[in-house]
Amino acid sequence: MALDRWIALILLGICMAYGYAAWFTMDAGLAPFMQRNPIWPSTFPKVLSILGIAFSLIILLGLEKSVLKEAEIDYRRLGEYHLGQAVMLLALMVIYALCLRPLGFLISTSGFLILGSFILGERKWHIMGLVALIATLVVWYLVQEVLGIYMRPLPGFLGG
Repeated sequence: MALDRWIALILLGICMAYGYAAWFTMDAGLAPFMQRNPIWPSTFPKVLSILGIAFSLIILLGLEKSVLKEAEIDYRRLGEYHLGQAVMLLALMVIYALCLRPLGFLISTSGFLILGSFILGERKWHIMGLVALIATLVVWYLVQEVLGIYMRPLPGFLGG
């Protein structure tokens, strides 16, 4: 079996366990007044589990092979892929998660977007900075003002 099918099989198991938790265990602790709501806190995890199971089955059954034949992953040639970029992006995600609270949302997210695009090969700093700043401010505004969820914009020592 090819590497992509092994990964799909592992993801299928994860999605099934996640779906079981979403369908059977998350709703048990709901307050009585929330049980009459059309959308529960478990609605999004249920949708994610269904989509994950569907896409994993598509890969396992080989239904996507008719579209792309040359993009198959060859596990014997893993050294030829850009594994360094992938590992650096994963490390950057962990660093971003750890820096989010102490540095605030605006600095952490802008830094993540700038460094992530640098890792992926972009070298135009003025474009990276402008896009990262606009995207960060738009997301912060939508979450803070439109949704009403407080996110610390700046570090604590700067008044965040």
